Amino acid sequence: MMTKTKFLIFFVLLIFVIIGCKNKRKEHLIVTEHNSEIKLITSFPPYINIPPGMVWIPGKQFMQGALSNDSLAMSHEKPHHPVAVDGFFIDLTEVTNAQFKEFVQETGYTTLAERKVDWNEMKKELPPGTPKPNDSILQPGSLIFKKPQSKILNMYNYSQWWEWKIGANWKHPNGPNSTIDGKDDYPVVHIAYEDALAYCKWANRRLPTEAEWELASRGKEIESIYTWGNSDTSLHQKANTWNGTFPNLNTKKDGFESIAPVQSFSPNSMELYDMAGNVWEWTQDWYNTNYYNELSKKGVTLNPLGPELPYNPNNALAQEKVIKGGSFLCNKSYCASYRNSARMANSKDSSSEHLGFRTVVTINMIKNPIEK
Repeated sequence: MMTKTKFLIFFVLLIFVIIGCKNKRKEHLIVTEHNSEIKLITSFPPYINIPPGMVWIPGKQFMQGALSNDSLAMSHEKPHHPVAVDGFFIDLTEVTNAQFKEFVQETGYTTLAERKVDWNEMKKELPPGTPKPNDSILQPGSLIFKKPQSKILNMYNYSQWWEWKIGANWKHPNGPNSTIDGKDDYPVVHIAYEDALAYCKWANRRLPTEAEWELASRGKEIESIYTWGNSDTSLHQKANTWNGTFPNLNTKKDGFESIAPVQSFSPNSMELYDMAGNVWEWTQDWYNTNYYNELSKKGVTLNPLGPELPYNPNNALAQEKVIKGGSFLCNKSYCASYRNSARMANSKDSSSEHLGFRTVVTINMIKNPIEK
Protein backbone atom coordinates (compact mmCIF):
# COMPACT_ATOMS: atom_id res chain seq x y z
CA MET A 1 0.00 0.00 0.00
CA MET A 2 1.15 3.55 -0.71
CA THR A 3 1.80 5.26 2.62
CA LYS A 4 0.93 8.78 3.68
CA THR A 5 4.60 9.64 3.90
CA LYS A 6 5.38 8.27 0.45
CA PHE A 7 2.65 10.34 -1.13
CA LEU A 8 3.69 13.55 0.50
CA ILE A 9 7.23 12.92 -0.67
CA PHE A 10 5.92 12.17 -4.16
CA PHE A 11 4.64 15.74 -4.27
CA VAL A 12 7.84 17.05 -2.77
CA LEU A 13 9.77 15.50 -5.64
CA LEU A 14 7.84 17.69 -8.02
CA ILE A 15 9.21 20.74 -6.24
CA PHE A 16 12.65 19.71 -5.02
CA VAL A 17 15.43 17.71 -6.61
CA ILE A 18 16.13 15.13 -3.92
CA ILE A 19 19.06 12.75 -3.83
CA GLY A 20 19.02 10.52 -1.92
CA CYS A 21 6.24 0.14 21.23
CA LYS A 22 7.75 -3.07 21.51
CA ASN A 23 6.00 -5.48 23.88
CA LYS A 24 7.18 -9.03 24.48
CA ARG A 25 4.37 -11.47 23.75
CA LYS A 26 4.25 -15.17 24.54
CA GLU A 27 2.57 -17.35 21.98
CA HIS A 28 1.45 -20.76 23.18
CA LEU A 29 3.31 -23.23 20.97
CA ILE A 30 2.19 -26.84 20.82
CA VAL A 31 3.42 -29.63 18.62
CA THR A 32 0.93 -32.46 18.36
CA GLU A 33 -0.26 -35.21 16.06
CA HIS A 34 -3.73 -35.36 17.52
CA ASN A 35 -6.32 -32.59 17.51
CA SER A 36 -7.66 -33.94 20.81
CA GLU A 37 -4.56 -32.60 22.56
CA ILE A 38 -5.55 -29.04 21.70
CA LYS A 39 -8.19 -27.65 24.01
CA LEU A 40 -9.92 -24.72 22.38
CA ILE A 41 -12.74 -22.45 23.47
CA THR A 42 -15.54 -23.45 21.12
CA SER A 43 -18.55 -22.04 22.98
CA PHE A 44 -19.19 -19.16 25.33
CA PRO A 45 -20.45 -19.49 28.93
CA PRO A 46 -24.16 -19.01 29.75
CA TYR A 47 -23.59 -15.77 31.68
CA ILE A 48 -22.55 -14.03 28.44
CA ASN A 49 -25.01 -12.53 25.99
CA ILE A 50 -23.81 -12.07 22.42
CA PRO A 51 -22.72 -8.42 22.19
CA PRO A 52 -25.04 -6.36 19.95
CA GLY A 53 -24.04 -6.43 16.30
CA MET A 54 -21.61 -9.31 16.75
CA VAL A 55 -21.50 -13.05 16.04
CA TRP A 56 -19.71 -15.92 17.81
CA ILE A 57 -16.90 -17.69 15.94
CA PRO A 58 -16.20 -21.09 17.55
CA GLY A 59 -12.58 -21.97 18.19
CA LYS A 60 -10.95 -24.16 15.58
CA GLN A 61 -7.66 -25.51 14.25
CA PHE A 62 -7.07 -24.73 10.58
CA MET A 63 -4.40 -24.13 7.95
CA GLN A 64 -3.72 -20.41 7.72
CA GLY A 65 -2.40 -18.95 4.49
CA ALA A 66 -2.79 -19.77 0.80
CA LEU A 67 -4.23 -23.11 -0.25
CA SER A 68 -2.33 -25.23 -2.76
CA ASN A 69 -5.12 -24.85 -5.35
CA ASP A 70 -5.12 -21.04 -5.17
CA SER A 71 -3.46 -19.93 -8.41
CA LEU A 72 -3.80 -16.25 -7.46
CA ALA A 73 -1.91 -16.54 -4.16
CA MET A 74 1.07 -14.25 -3.60
CA SER A 75 4.34 -15.31 -2.01
CA HIS A 76 3.66 -13.55 1.29
CA GLU A 77 0.57 -15.72 1.77
CA LYS A 78 2.78 -18.83 1.87
CA PRO A 79 3.49 -21.33 3.22
CA HIS A 80 0.17 -22.37 4.72
CA HIS A 81 0.70 -23.43 8.31
CA PRO A 82 -1.36 -24.92 11.14
CA VAL A 83 -2.86 -22.62 13.77
CA ALA A 84 -5.48 -23.07 16.46
CA VAL A 85 -7.66 -20.15 17.53
CA ASP A 86 -9.95 -19.84 20.55
CA GLY A 87 -13.52 -18.73 19.96
CA PHE A 88 -14.38 -15.01 19.89
CA PHE A 89 -17.09 -12.53 18.96
CA ILE A 90 -16.64 -10.37 15.86
CA ASP A 91 -18.63 -7.53 14.30
CA LEU A 92 -21.19 -8.56 11.70
CA THR A 93 -20.09 -5.65 9.54
CA GLU A 94 -17.30 -3.16 9.24
CA VAL A 95 -17.60 -0.28 11.72
CA THR A 96 -19.96 2.23 10.14
CA ASN A 97 -20.00 6.01 9.90
CA ALA A 98 -22.87 6.07 12.42
CA GLN A 99 -20.92 4.03 14.96
CA PHE A 100 -17.75 6.05 14.55
CA LYS A 101 -19.75 9.29 14.74
CA GLU A 102 -21.14 8.26 18.13
CA PHE A 103 -17.60 7.59 19.36
CA VAL A 104 -16.38 11.00 18.18
CA GLN A 105 -19.37 12.82 19.66
CA GLU A 106 -18.80 11.21 23.07
CA THR A 107 -15.03 11.59 23.19
CA GLY A 108 -14.17 14.55 20.95
CA TYR A 109 -11.59 12.36 19.21
CA THR A 110 -9.72 13.76 16.20
CA THR A 111 -8.47 11.28 13.61
CA LEU A 112 -4.94 11.31 12.27
CA ALA A 113 -6.14 12.56 8.87
CA GLU A 114 -7.60 15.65 10.58
CA ARG A 115 -4.48 16.59 12.54
CA LYS A 116 -1.65 18.89 11.56
CA VAL A 117 1.17 16.95 9.89
CA ASP A 118 4.15 16.44 12.20
CA TRP A 119 7.29 16.80 10.07
CA ASN A 120 9.57 15.62 12.89
CA GLU A 121 7.69 12.32 13.01
CA MET A 122 7.40 11.98 9.25
CA LYS A 123 11.10 12.40 8.53
CA LYS A 124 11.89 9.38 10.69
CA GLU A 125 10.63 7.23 7.81
CA LEU A 126 12.59 9.13 5.16
CA PRO A 127 16.19 8.96 3.94
CA PRO A 128 18.52 11.25 5.94
CA GLY A 129 18.78 14.72 4.50
CA THR A 130 15.35 14.76 2.86
CA PRO A 131 14.35 18.45 2.76
CA LYS A 132 11.17 19.60 4.45
CA PRO A 133 8.31 20.22 1.99
CA ASN A 134 6.54 23.54 1.80
CA ASP A 135 3.92 24.06 4.52
CA SER A 136 1.25 24.26 1.80
CA ILE A 137 1.85 20.55 1.18
CA LEU A 138 2.18 19.48 4.82
CA GLN A 139 -1.53 19.80 5.47
CA PRO A 140 -4.00 17.34 7.03
CA GLY A 141 -5.45 14.92 4.52
CA SER A 142 -5.60 11.37 3.29
CA LEU A 143 -5.39 9.24 0.14
CA ILE A 144 -8.24 9.03 -2.36
CA PHE A 145 -8.57 7.04 -5.57
CA LYS A 146 -8.39 8.89 -8.87
CA LYS A 147 -9.28 7.11 -12.09
CA PRO A 148 -6.45 7.56 -14.63
CA GLN A 149 -7.35 9.13 -17.95
CA SER A 150 -4.74 7.22 -19.93
CA LYS A 151 -3.54 3.62 -20.15
CA ILE A 152 -1.36 2.42 -17.28
CA LEU A 153 2.04 1.17 -18.38
CA ASN A 154 3.57 0.47 -14.97
CA MET A 155 1.25 -1.17 -12.44
CA TYR A 156 3.83 -0.67 -9.68
CA ASN A 157 3.53 3.11 -9.87
CA TYR A 158 0.64 3.60 -7.44
CA SER A 159 0.75 7.37 -7.78
CA GLN A 160 -1.04 6.99 -11.11
CA TRP A 161 -4.30 6.19 -9.32
CA TRP A 162 -3.81 7.55 -5.81
CA GLU A 163 -3.99 11.21 -4.85
CA TRP A 164 -2.98 12.91 -1.60
CA LYS A 165 -6.08 14.99 -0.92
CA ILE A 166 -5.85 17.82 1.58
CA GLY A 167 -9.04 17.88 3.63
CA ALA A 168 -9.97 14.23 3.02
CA ASN A 169 -10.95 12.41 6.22
CA TRP A 170 -13.72 10.22 7.61
CA LYS A 171 -16.24 13.07 7.51
CA HIS A 172 -15.15 14.16 4.02
CA PRO A 173 -14.17 10.90 2.28
CA ASN A 174 -13.49 12.43 -1.14
CA GLY A 175 -12.15 15.80 -0.01
CA PRO A 176 -13.38 18.91 1.78
CA ASN A 177 -16.43 19.34 -0.45
CA SER A 178 -17.70 15.80 0.13
CA THR A 179 -19.86 14.58 2.99
CA ILE A 180 -21.15 11.44 4.72
CA ASP A 181 -24.65 12.88 5.13
CA GLY A 182 -27.10 10.08 4.41
CA LYS A 183 -24.32 7.49 4.61
CA ASP A 184 -24.62 6.31 8.20
CA ASP A 185 -24.62 2.68 7.05
CA TYR A 186 -21.43 2.97 5.00
CA PRO A 187 -18.11 1.73 6.43
CA VAL A 188 -16.10 4.48 8.07
CA VAL A 189 -12.89 5.06 6.09
CA HIS A 190 -9.72 7.18 6.25
CA ILE A 191 -8.99 5.42 9.52
CA ALA A 192 -5.34 5.10 10.60
CA TYR A 193 -4.27 2.34 12.96
CA GLU A 194 -4.31 4.53 16.07
CA ASP A 195 -7.80 5.75 15.16
CA ALA A 196 -9.04 2.16 15.12
CA LEU A 197 -7.37 1.49 18.48
CA ALA A 198 -8.98 4.58 19.99
CA TYR A 199 -12.42 3.40 18.91
CA CYS A 200 -11.72 -0.08 20.30
CA LYS A 201 -10.74 1.35 23.67
CA TRP A 202 -13.95 3.37 23.84
CA ALA A 203 -16.08 0.38 22.81
CA ASN A 204 -14.28 -2.10 25.12
CA ARG A 205 -13.21 -4.14 22.13
CA ARG A 206 -10.01 -4.78 20.18
CA LEU A 207 -8.81 -5.39 16.65
CA PRO A 208 -8.72 -9.01 15.48
CA THR A 209 -5.47 -10.87 15.05
CA GLU A 210 -4.76 -11.91 11.49
CA ALA A 211 -5.50 -15.54 12.39
CA GLU A 212 -8.83 -14.61 14.01
CA TRP A 213 -9.81 -12.55 10.98
CA GLU A 214 -8.97 -15.37 8.59
CA LEU A 215 -10.86 -17.96 10.64
CA ALA A 216 -13.93 -15.73 10.63
CA SER A 217 -13.62 -15.15 6.89
CA ARG A 218 -13.28 -18.85 6.10
CA GLY A 219 -16.31 -19.70 8.22
CA LYS A 220 -17.66 -23.19 7.68
CA GLU A 221 -15.88 -23.42 4.30
CA ILE A 222 -12.61 -23.73 6.20
CA GLU A 223 -10.58 -24.96 3.20
CA SER A 224 -11.94 -22.57 0.60
CA ILE A 225 -10.23 -19.86 -1.40
CA TYR A 226 -13.04 -17.35 -1.02
CA THR A 227 -15.31 -16.62 1.91
CA TRP A 228 -18.15 -18.31 -0.02
CA GLY A 229 -16.30 -21.23 -1.65
CA ASN A 230 -13.75 -21.96 -4.38
CA SER A 231 -15.29 -20.38 -7.49
CA ASP A 232 -15.10 -16.72 -8.51
CA THR A 233 -17.73 -17.00 -11.23
CA SER A 234 -20.29 -15.25 -9.03
CA LEU A 235 -17.85 -12.68 -7.62
CA HIS A 236 -19.99 -9.72 -8.72
CA GLN A 237 -22.89 -11.15 -6.69
CA LYS A 238 -20.77 -11.90 -3.62
CA ALA A 239 -18.57 -8.84 -3.07
CA ASN A 240 -17.94 -5.22 -3.94
CA THR A 241 -14.81 -5.30 -6.08
CA TRP A 242 -13.50 -3.70 -9.28
CA ASN A 243 -15.31 -5.06 -12.33
CA GLY A 244 -13.63 -4.36 -15.63
CA THR A 245 -10.09 -3.20 -16.34
CA PHE A 246 -8.27 -1.78 -13.33
CA PRO A 247 -7.76 1.12 -12.81
CA ASN A 248 -9.31 2.72 -15.91
CA LEU A 249 -12.70 1.07 -16.39
CA ASN A 250 -15.20 -0.18 -13.83
CA THR A 251 -18.30 -1.70 -15.41
CA LYS A 252 -20.13 -1.64 -12.05
CA LYS A 253 -21.37 -5.18 -12.67
CA ASP A 254 -21.73 -5.59 -8.90
CA GLY A 255 -23.82 -2.41 -8.69
CA PHE A 256 -21.14 -0.13 -7.24
CA GLU A 257 -18.25 1.90 -8.56
CA SER A 258 -16.79 2.69 -5.15
CA ILE A 259 -17.69 2.00 -1.52
CA ALA A 260 -21.01 0.30 -0.75
CA PRO A 261 -23.27 0.34 2.32
CA VAL A 262 -22.63 -2.55 4.70
CA GLN A 263 -24.81 -5.63 4.12
CA SER A 264 -25.18 -4.86 0.41
CA PHE A 265 -24.11 -8.43 -0.35
CA SER A 266 -25.05 -11.75 1.21
CA PRO A 267 -23.09 -12.85 4.32
CA ASN A 268 -20.75 -15.79 4.56
CA SER A 269 -21.59 -19.02 6.40
CA MET A 270 -20.96 -17.33 9.76
CA GLU A 271 -23.40 -14.50 8.90
CA LEU A 272 -20.56 -12.00 8.47
CA TYR A 273 -20.84 -9.31 5.83
CA ASP A 274 -18.14 -7.87 3.55
CA MET A 275 -15.32 -10.17 4.56
CA ALA A 276 -14.38 -9.84 0.89
CA GLY A 277 -14.15 -6.48 -0.87
CA ASN A 278 -15.70 -3.12 0.00
CA VAL A 279 -12.93 -1.84 2.33
CA TRP A 280 -9.69 -3.28 3.68
CA GLU A 281 -9.72 -4.01 7.42
CA TRP A 282 -7.00 -3.48 10.02
CA THR A 283 -5.69 -6.37 12.10
CA GLN A 284 -3.42 -6.02 15.13
CA ASP A 285 -0.54 -8.07 13.64
CA TRP A 286 2.72 -6.55 12.46
CA TYR A 287 3.50 -7.23 8.80
CA ASN A 288 6.66 -9.31 8.50
CA THR A 289 7.55 -11.14 5.29
CA ASN A 290 9.42 -13.84 7.25
CA TYR A 291 6.65 -14.62 9.71
CA TYR A 292 4.77 -17.37 7.87
CA ASN A 293 8.00 -19.24 7.16
CA GLU A 294 8.99 -19.05 10.83
CA LEU A 295 5.55 -20.11 12.04
CA SER A 296 5.39 -23.09 9.68
CA LYS A 297 8.41 -24.64 11.46
CA LYS A 298 6.83 -24.54 14.93
CA GLY A 299 4.03 -27.05 14.59
CA VAL A 300 0.59 -25.86 15.61
CA THR A 301 0.51 -22.36 17.10
CA LEU A 302 -2.28 -21.57 19.53
CA ASN A 303 -3.72 -18.06 19.20
CA PRO A 304 -0.85 -16.56 17.16
CA LEU A 305 -0.25 -12.87 17.83
CA GLY A 306 1.83 -12.10 14.79
CA PRO A 307 5.56 -11.28 14.73
CA GLU A 308 7.12 -9.17 17.46
CA LEU A 309 8.53 -6.70 14.94
CA PRO A 310 7.59 -5.53 11.44
CA TYR A 311 9.78 -6.34 8.47
CA ASN A 312 9.28 -5.49 4.82
CA PRO A 313 12.38 -5.43 2.60
CA ASN A 314 10.54 -3.21 0.15
CA ASN A 315 9.67 -0.61 2.78
CA ALA A 316 12.25 -1.04 5.51
CA LEU A 317 11.56 2.17 7.44
CA ALA A 318 7.79 1.85 7.67
CA GLN A 319 5.92 0.48 10.69
CA GLU A 320 3.34 -1.67 8.92
CA LYS A 321 0.38 -3.72 10.08
CA VAL A 322 -1.47 -6.47 8.22
CA ILE A 323 -4.76 -5.53 6.58
CA LYS A 324 -7.21 -8.12 5.24
CA GLY A 325 -10.21 -8.55 2.98
CA GLY A 326 -9.47 -6.42 -0.06
CA SER A 327 -11.62 -3.51 -1.20
CA PHE A 328 -13.77 -2.12 -3.97
CA LEU A 329 -10.53 -1.51 -5.90
CA CYS A 330 -9.47 -5.18 -6.00
CA ASN A 331 -9.44 -6.83 -9.40
CA LYS A 332 -8.25 -10.23 -10.60
CA SER A 333 -5.76 -8.63 -12.98
CA TYR A 334 -4.15 -6.63 -10.19
CA CYS A 335 -4.29 -8.04 -6.64
CA ALA A 336 -7.35 -10.30 -6.25
CA SER A 337 -7.22 -9.58 -2.52
CA TYR A 338 -10.82 -10.61 -1.92
CA ARG A 339 -9.51 -14.12 -1.11
CA ASN A 340 -9.37 -15.51 2.44
CA SER A 341 -5.57 -15.75 2.58
CA ALA A 342 -4.89 -12.41 0.88
CA ARG A 343 -3.00 -9.93 3.03
CA MET A 344 -1.38 -6.56 2.58
CA ALA A 345 0.98 -4.29 4.49
CA ASN A 346 -0.21 -0.84 5.49
CA SER A 347 1.77 1.81 7.33
CA LYS A 348 0.29 2.63 10.75
CA ASP A 349 0.16 6.34 9.93
CA SER A 350 -1.56 5.87 6.57
CA SER A 351 -5.26 6.15 5.83
CA SER A 352 -7.28 6.04 2.64
CA GLU A 353 -10.80 5.96 1.25
CA HIS A 354 -10.81 2.15 1.08
CA LEU A 355 -9.49 1.29 4.55
CA GLY A 356 -11.67 0.65 7.61
CA PHE A 357 -11.95 -1.96 10.36
CA ARG A 358 -14.12 -4.26 12.45
CA THR A 359 -13.67 -5.30 16.07
CA VAL A 360 -13.66 -8.42 18.22
CA VAL A 361 -14.48 -9.33 21.83
CA THR A 362 -13.07 -12.36 23.62
CA ILE A 363 -14.54 -14.09 26.67
CA ASN A 364 -11.83 -12.77 28.97
CA MET A 365 -12.87 -9.22 28.03
CA ILE A 366 -16.38 -9.75 29.44
CA LYS A 367 -16.82 -9.65 33.20
CA ASN A 368 -18.58 -12.55 34.87
CA PRO A 369 -21.44 -10.98 36.92
CA ILE A 370 -20.95 -13.51 39.75
CA GLU A 371 -17.29 -12.55 40.17
CA LYS A 372 -16.51 -10.00 42.85
